[in-house]
Amino acid sequence: MSDRVSTRGRREAHAHRLERMRRQGPKPLSTAGLGHAPMTEPTPNAVLDCGWGRLLFGQTFQSPEALADALRAEAPDRRDVAFYIRDPHVAVAAAPQEIFLDPSHTYRLDLSTYRPGRRRISGFFVRRLSSETDATEVNRIYAARGMVTVKPEFFWSRRDSRAITVFVAEDERTGAIIGTAMGVDHVRAFEDPELGASLWCLAVDPQTEHPGIGEALVRRIAEHFASRGAATLDLSVLHDNEHAIALYEKLGFRRVPLYTVKRKNPINEKLFTGPAAEFDALNPYARLLVDEAWRRGIMVDVTDAEGGFFRLTNGGRSILCRESLTELTSAVAMSICDDKAVTRRVVERAGVIVPTQIEAGDRQALEAFLAEHGSVVVKPARGEQGRGVAVGLTTLEEIDRAIATAREVSDRVIIEEQAEGEDLRLVIINFELVAAALRRPARIVGNGTDTIRTLIARQSRRRAAATGGESTIPLDAETERCVGKSGFGLDDVAPAGIEIAVRSTANLHTGGTLHDVTATVHPALVDAAIRAARAIDIPVVGIDFMVPDPHGSDYAFIEANERPGLANHEPQPTAERFIDLLFPNTAARS
Repeated sequence: MSDRVSTRGRREAHAHRLERMRRQGPKPLSTAGLGHAPMTEPTPNAVLDCGWGRLLFGQTFQSPEALADALRAEAPDRRDVAFYIRDPHVAVAAAPQEIFLDPSHTYRLDLSTYRPGRRRISGFFVRRLSSETDATEVNRIYAARGMVTVKPEFFWSRRDSRAITVFVAEDERTGAIIGTAMGVDHVRAFEDPELGASLWCLAVDPQTEHPGIGEALVRRIAEHFASRGAATLDLSVLHDNEHAIALYEKLGFRRVPLYTVKRKNPINEKLFTGPAAEFDALNPYARLLVDEAWRRGIMVDVTDAEGGFFRLTNGGRSILCRESLTELTSAVAMSICDDKAVTRRVVERAGVIVPTQIEAGDRQALEAFLAEHGSVVVKPARGEQGRGVAVGLTTLEEIDRAIATAREVSDRVIIEEQAEGEDLRLVIINFELVAAALRRPARIVGNGTDTIRTLIARQSRRRAAATGGESTIPLDAETERCVGKSGFGLDDVAPAGIEIAVRSTANLHTGGTLHDVTATVHPALVDAAIRAARAIDIPVVGIDFMVPDPHGSDYAFIEANERPGLANHEPQPTAERFIDLLFPNTAARS
């Protein structure tokens, strides 16, 4: 089906649907409408299973008590949504200990006046979900966005459903699924006399490099239902989701006085209890952990939000943490990780393969080292988050500049042979693998219109929004050097579709992205990472390798991070295993 629906086509489809409803004869008015004259009654007590939970169409329920009873039937680990509640105070009063008013706004798009956008999408296309692989990828995006996941077979078993339609955005180059949206046809779902439709589960892969995916998915849903003759498209959005609200208002959605109620369950807990205000000041790495502790009933005391410090207490046990660094990590282990030269020696003695390195200072040794290896890495002996690291240096001039930058981070600087391949992070907790992910450097895709500097700034804003401000792409000399290696300058306009690496290192803090490979990483790599963790004797650590292929056994050790960021590893249970380590008595029993 075309992404563009003509005004005439929409009107004809709308008129056809209205005529079909008129043939059924006049019926009493429903309670749902805001300006459309209904001709029939909807199905009473209408409920639709959407996989992540059920939609309860509030206007079809005869009493608040009936609605409360329906919400009580919510399945474990699901999130039911009772939508179109006109009198939420009355609905909540029917079961105040069990249901609450969701802090979301309802927005409506009038499809009779909607106009398709003129912006041409580039680098991806939108299509129907068509396979179980698609469904699995949709779940990956849901998990990355903190949403309730859906069993893949649910999507697949309902692929011919007329009530639920799921669209995905696919990367043209890689075939990866990078966004998704679900649409519900209200006429098919419950004989809606208002000829309505609704948008649910709009989610974009937080690591995608393509702009405009959310807009393209919303427009595709709108045009899909307009072609079916729907009159309106509604959605519910959290009141503080400023980026989403800005998009919806740009596309013509307007707020309407309809509300949502939900059941008080662990998934919704943050919405109706409001965790301690100081939680909001924590960065995503600390917040992930305190949320999991709070969920288990562990007392949380934020001792310094800006620094990511908090204390967890349960029973007689109390542990001070700084993000994933805890009192369980000894000062000795931390000092080993802090000095990259020491780390290398410790893990090498445990049989872990390490690259050759020297310390900056001897000019003749540096020249000989470069002549032997051809390409090198310069990094501070001490430091984190990729600061001062330069990769792929092939000339003495580049190395000198990189050393000067690295000395701003540490007075000691290491030059290391360049290990070829991709950056693999293995998260080891309690000497077991919890997550493995390829870390890829930030990159942009040219569009033939904007300068590379502008595209980097946009990509940086998207990465910051997706990571709570933790991931941004610096516009510095290293970025300029990387862009220059592709034959461009920051103020050049790259041709459409051209992919340009803008950083050499894959650190999340400099715009890098994570790509989960936990299920497929080679056992030899896992064994080497665990041996490194045991050699350092550290209970929580991120071990970084360079690997030609994560499915093969070849690797070179890069470093060990004593405070690995445990966020952005979805769907792996990093926070759960971290809290299991600290408070094993709270771990779920199988």
